[in-house]
Amino acid sequence: MFVAPVAASAAGQSLAVAAASDLQGALPSIAARFEKDTGVKVGLTFGSSGNFFTQIQNGAPFDVFLSADVEYPRRLEQSGHAVRGSLYGYATGRLVLWTRTDSGIDLRQGLHGLLDARVRRIAVANPVHAPYGRAAVAALQHEQIYDQVRRKLVPGESISQAAQFAQSGGAEVGLLALSLALSPTMKTSGTYLEIHDSYYPAIEQAGVVLARSRQLERAQQFLDLLKQPAVIEMLASYGFQPPGASRR
Repeated sequence: MFVAPVAASAAGQSLAVAAASDLQGALPSIAARFEKDTGVKVGLTFGSSGNFFTQIQNGAPFDVFLSADVEYPRRLEQSGHAVRGSLYGYATGRLVLWTRTDSGIDLRQGLHGLLDARVRRIAVANPVHAPYGRAAVAALQHEQIYDQVRRKLVPGESISQAAQFAQSGGAEVGLLALSLALSPTMKTSGTYLEIHDSYYPAIEQAGVVLARSRQLERAQQFLDLLKQPAVIEMLASYGFQPPGASRR
C-alpha cells in the first residue's frame, strides 16, 4: 500500500525512531519502505524500552517510540509525553531458550536444563529495564527454578546485548527474543527452543507518536505503516505474533 508523501518542505529532514532491540532484524526493511514511499529519511536507534522511556521523559528528541512493553507508551500518553490516541499495539514478542551449536547443551530438557552444571552463565535482558528480562524471570519462576539459577544470570542492558553475550560465549545459553534467534547470524550459529507462552506474561509491544515531535504528521504516517497487512506479515516472519492473535 502506498503511503502518502509529505510536503516538499520536509525534504532533507529525518524522522527519529527509538525502537526496542528485538526489532533490529525487521525494522530496517520497514524504514526503507517508508523512505521509498515518502522521501523522508528514518533514523533508527535501538535499545532497552525502559531506558528509552526514561530518556523520553527527560526530553530525548525522538519522534516515534516503538516499545517492547505496551506500558511504557501507555504511561507516556497519560503523562502528556505522547500524542493521545496514537498508541498502537503492533505485535506480541516471544521468548526462546538459545544456545550455540557447539555448546553441548541439550535444549530438549527445556528450562530445567539450566540446572545442568555445564550451564554456568545464562544471558538475559535486565528485568529492570527490559520486558524480555521480566519475561525470562517469570518463566524461570513458573518452572520453580529461579532461586537455583538466579546467580547464573548475566543481565544485558537490552535483549540484543543479552544475545551478544550468548553468541560470543559470554554465556552458555540465553533467554532471548525469538526475533533475534531468527536473525541470520544467530540462526546459523545456534539453536533455540521456544518457551511456552503460558510461562510468562504476554510481551505486548506498542508504538506511539511523541508529543515533542516537530513532525507529527510524518510520525503518525510511520506508525500507520505498521498497520498495513504486508508489514504485519513481515513482522510475523521475524517471529512476532500479529496484533490480536491469540497466544498459543
